[in-house]
Amino acid sequence: MASGRTVRSARRSAAAPASAELQERILSATRELLRESRFDSLSVADILDAASVSRASFYFYFPSKQAVLADLVREAVAQGQQAARPWTDREQDPVSALRAGVTDGARLWRDNAGVLMAIVESWGSDEQLRELWLEQMNLFTEAATARIESDPHAGPRLGASRTRAVAASLTWMGERLYYLAAAGVPPFDDEKVLIDILTTAWTSILYGDPPQELPPPRKPD
Repeated sequence: MASGRTVRSARRSAAAPASAELQERILSATRELLRESRFDSLSVADILDAASVSRASFYFYFPSKQAVLADLVREAVAQGQQAARPWTDREQDPVSALRAGVTDGARLWRDNAGVLMAIVESWGSDEQLRELWLEQMNLFTEAATARIESDPHAGPRLGASRTRAVAASLTWMGERLYYLAAAGVPPFDDEKVLIDILTTAWTSILYGDPPQELPPPRKPD
């Protein structure tokens, strides 16, 4: 006869995939609802209906709709950090890397417009979402600060005392312009204009206007 511990372990193992599937249904349903609805008008009941889950199941995994949004935001930000890696990790020419990162960022916002517009529109009035968004945006600022400080061209050009302020300013400018593009506000609704403007802003501030011809990055020893 199987021991009680063995039975309980088997039940937990069987429940784990179901738990992950339930959570993903809730997240996917919320993501889809946000393509058509504002977050402030979205109710937990709407999510339950779209995900075909019970209220008890929802609240077992998420304390609120804000918690669902938080998970979706973290997922999108992780994709954004990946998009920035060619520049932050010094994988290629910095100007080319910035354009590639801006391009991927524009497409990330386009694909996740509902989620990212929801956090931008909600963090000013919800303390938990405010803390979340400031924390997520700070990840980009910290990465940009470290990259600028290590850059033999941008670092000396800006000076140590200005680096973080410049990194934060560029990060938040990107957030605002991506948001305007997602909201369909001209001229930023034109993806090429958006990419050109943001790339020019980053490269001119960091490397000069027009950007200097920069040598390829040195590979780490």
